[in-house]
Amino acid sequence: MRQTLRYFSLVLIVYSLAASTAHAGPPFATDDPVPVDYGHWEFYLATQNEKSSDGRAGDAAQMELNYGVVPDVQLHVILPLSYDAPKGEPSHYGYGDTEVGFKYRFIHETEWIPQVAIFPLLQLTTGDASKGLGNGDPQVYLPVWFQKSWGSWTAYGGGGYGFNSGEGHQDYSFIGGLLQKQVASNVIVGAEVYRETAPDVGGRDNTAFNVGTIVDLSEQHHLLFSVGRSIDGPVEFQCYVAYQLTFDGNSLHLWDKSRH
Repeated sequence: MRQTLRYFSLVLIVYSLAASTAHAGPPFATDDPVPVDYGHWEFYLATQNEKSSDGRAGDAAQMELNYGVVPDVQLHVILPLSYDAPKGEPSHYGYGDTEVGFKYRFIHETEWIPQVAIFPLLQLTTGDASKGLGNGDPQVYLPVWFQKSWGSWTAYGGGGYGFNSGEGHQDYSFIGGLLQKQVASNVIVGAEVYRETAPDVGGRDNTAFNVGTIVDLSEQHHLLFSVGRSIDGPVEFQCYVAYQLTFDGNSLHLWDKSRH
């Protein structure tokens, strides 16, 4: 019982510490179709940052929560503490736009067929757009993701279309692909390339890459990291760093969700 209480307290602490647009399968921008198992939780405490010639922006801290509500369906929310630091102008910090959605896997992987899922996302206008901490208008993003594995290798990718109405905004699209390898029993490395069109009128399209790793410290605790930049676009440097806790909500035991 004491051990269970310690685990439950840790979850509450992680949740209380968390307060950008993040169409992502941590630590990458390209997502996968694998939902959280039924009755299980994923908790991420992360930071993601981006630098361009115009300045810096991102999430100083963000909390991502994923829950397997029924088999093959995951609920999802991101709660960001964002910042915007334009070059030569005052910096702003505060709560950003909240992201909610669900992932539904409707095709399971076989020897010849990849697994497939949809992952509709809604961005709520909880951030102050006048300070660069939010979009100012709600966004809806509708992607489809595919994945196929063979041996120690896994490939996944796909893309989607974003609806971004409002003055100064425009609809956008994303397409990306990733290849990763299990290089040790507790280490995965991967690399992705993706392209996204500009969500704002007059903005630049972005073709970029990331390389990253997932390290399992134990069955319950994981570290995630990626770094990259634009190939053709405005981003000079981007990075994502996260701590992940996996948790079985039904039995109150920590658990290990196999990664891809």
